[in-house]
Amino acid sequence: MSDIKTPMAFFDTLEQTRNPFKYPVLSLDHLLDDAGEDALADYQCASEFIYSYRGSADTYSTYRREIEHFLHWCWLVAKKSLNQLVREDMEDYVEFSKQPPRGWIGNKNVPRYLEREGQRLPNAAWRPYVKAAGEYVMSQSALQSLFSVLSSFFNFLLQEQRITANPVSQMRQKSKYLRRHQNPGKIRRLSPLQWDYVIDAAEMMAAEQPREHERTLFVLNALFAMYLRISELVETPRWQPQMGHFQADQEGNWWFNTVGKGNKEREISVSDAMLSALKRYRHSRGLPALPAPGEASPLVHKTRGKGGLTSTRQIRGIVQKCFDTAAATMRAEGFCEDADRLALATVHWLRHTGISEDVKHRPREHVRDDAGHGSSAITDLYIDVERAERHASARHKQIR
Repeated sequence: MSDIKTPMAFFDTLEQTRNPFKYPVLSLDHLLDDAGEDALADYQCASEFIYSYRGSADTYSTYRREIEHFLHWCWLVAKKSLNQLVREDMEDYVEFSKQPPRGWIGNKNVPRYLEREGQRLPNAAWRPYVKAAGEYVMSQSALQSLFSVLSSFFNFLLQEQRITANPVSQMRQKSKYLRRHQNPGKIRRLSPLQWDYVIDAAEMMAAEQPREHERTLFVLNALFAMYLRISELVETPRWQPQMGHFQADQEGNWWFNTVGKGNKEREISVSDAMLSALKRYRHSRGLPALPAPGEASPLVHKTRGKGGLTSTRQIRGIVQKCFDTAAATMRAEGFCEDADRLALATVHWLRHTGISEDVKHRPREHVRDDAGHGSSAITDLYIDVERAERHASARHKQIR
């Protein structure tokens, strides 16, 4: 597979994507050397399908990734249009996805496109797949995402009369790829030691460069203390987080209103510590200690220009800088293994960490509602008491 051409990004960010229903794609010359009419129709359908999920930045990114990977394989590897695919092709694609060519795997996430002289141009350093911890391994959750998104995509193509059958639903051996788990998967989160170093790093950065990093400290506090998803901190067509979304009730209790996964509104209880963090952040921005009802100033402001942040990539960059600073300090103080594990962490781990800590002390129903979980069973995944007791009872088992 070494002679297979390394692909470029087929789809830009959500913010840079024009409505394909209003502005159909007229040519693929910028993506493919010899794109035919079938490829153009495939790309148009794929663009419309992905754009339909623009209501959630995270969902949009997931669907864009899976469809993009699939089109790369269809056109560059299988040399087939979507209407030519059969069940066997899907099995070939799954095997390919588990071991893509080396040239398709990057060492880190980089922007898909770059702005040059007013034009959006593909980033030559971008790769479809990214290594984790030095190697590329396709996880079970990634496989489940592949099957789920592609099955939805083929159902969409059926409705558009582009194909006559869904090759994913025809697969008889999906079970050989997808494992069933006796126990729920392990929740990825920071250890108490790692979190201490991370929040200490944020406070240090805020003290040294308050203009930039008071915002960093607030973002870390909000992700941990209110279990926010990264998409709940940025402005999107469906949600613009504002200071006025912090509100006090008649008893003087503070709440934060947000719109999260599945476009669901929820009300999060604000602790005294989080309220103090809000006051500190607002003071750094020259605002009164607490927001007025209906205050429209952005929750997470841009350091340059007006308005709030509009890209989850910016939030990731803010948090990653803090993670890197904390990891460097941990290594310098001899906690090398903890620092190495921290290097694998993502922004979403902060939500998991906050929930995991709170569920030790708060009623699970309260944590469930603040986290926006659909059921208590999801919240139960964060409870480690039974797991710890199970290991404790096994620790002193004798073999001889």
